[in-house]
Amino acid sequence: MADFKKLEAELLAAITAAEDDTRLETIRVAALGKKGSISELLKTLGTMTPEERKQEGPMINGLRDRVSEAITQKRDTLKRAATAERLVADKVDVTLPLRASALLRGHIHPVSQVIDEITAIFADMGFSIAEGPDIETDFYNFTALNFPAGHPAREMHDTFFFNPKPDGERKLLRTHTSPVQIRTMESVKPPIRVITPGRTYRCDSDQTHTPMFHQVEGLVIDKTSHLGHLKWILEEFCKAFFEVPSVKMRFRPSFFPFTEPSLEVDIQCDRRGGEIRFGEGNDWLEILGCGMVHPNVLRNCKLDPNEYQGFAWGMGIDRIAMLKYGMPDLRPFFEADVRWLEHYGFRPLDFPTLAGGLSE
Repeated sequence: MADFKKLEAELLAAITAAEDDTRLETIRVAALGKKGSISELLKTLGTMTPEERKQEGPMINGLRDRVSEAITQKRDTLKRAATAERLVADKVDVTLPLRASALLRGHIHPVSQVIDEITAIFADMGFSIAEGPDIETDFYNFTALNFPAGHPAREMHDTFFFNPKPDGERKLLRTHTSPVQIRTMESVKPPIRVITPGRTYRCDSDQTHTPMFHQVEGLVIDKTSHLGHLKWILEEFCKAFFEVPSVKMRFRPSFFPFTEPSLEVDIQCDRRGGEIRFGEGNDWLEILGCGMVHPNVLRNCKLDPNEYQGFAWGMGIDRIAMLKYGMPDLRPFFEADVRWLEHYGFRPLDFPTLAGGLSE
């Protein structure tokens, strides 16, 4: 009897002190396993006389039951403790602020913003948008624009050509958006008033040039258009785009195969203090090229130059974005660096309008 109590006390103490399931399982096997201490006692019942079995049996079975119950309770206690510990480790502090929504984290790329700004300005003047394919033929990119075969001006564009077709024709990536003007004059009867923003391609890459860039051109065709109209349109555009009350511009003679006369336009600016300010100062900055549409271009589009005349202009969207928003290098425009976009990007759904402000 004394041995049973001593064994029970030792087993219950060991069970109570068990720190994990592994240690508890070891105790269970030592007590109730095939060769466990209690199992060995149960084996002795077969060798006892009926009187001894009647006396010893209840005590041994009682010991087994109490130890089994203690093990079960300890296992439940360890399980609850492990669950509580896991809950503490995995808990989420619901009082933390929510992450900003995708709408707030996202930013509009400066090129997209500037295209929207340009569109808003010219739409207010009554212009519509015309678009065309990036892959063009030699006719639309050069010939129709008064670039004769072998003309050195073709080489100035550093063109990306595709491999020749069996018939010898070579498609190319358009070097300007002027082919859209040709397609518009072919399909739309004057009067015409369009702008043509889009991607263009040339073999060039440095701090201010990339192989793919964005350009916008404008075209007006009617019977009475002249350089005075062109000058007014460009002045109004520059005032609205750079958000200044007035600008001074100067027009210098130049050469483009598709315009005659051809002009390059400089805008007044101030370069002091490491930034460029427009509408003030004594410096000048070239900003675009323009001119009256060459009669040969009109003829190529089946328009009579004795009846119709017009003017056109073109500028780099990426370049005027750099000038307006103080970006020193063109290459990050196309590097997909989220940090750059977070710094220079614009808020989503904040569409530029002349009434509300282009860059507010």
